[in-house]
Amino acid sequence: MRPVYVNIRCNPGTSYRVAEEIALREIHSELHSTSGPFDLLLKLYVPEGEDVGKYINENLLDIAGIERTETTLTFKAF
Repeated sequence: MRPVYVNIRCNPGTSYRVAEEIALREIHSELHSTSGPFDLLLKLYVPEGEDVGKYINENLLDIAGIERTETTLTFKAF
């Protein structure tokens, strides 16, 4: 499994509802509220052999209230 971080910008007033929907789906390892240009930071593990983009599209991006995301792939933990 490969860790992936997803910054999530929500439509105004929807970040708590978006976070609750993500939590209900049980796809995350960690989910944080953040300051700055994004509202939430999500850490998830994509199963080996899965396409990262397809996995995120099918499991996250259909949640109402998500305006934009930025995904960071990881390579090695130190």
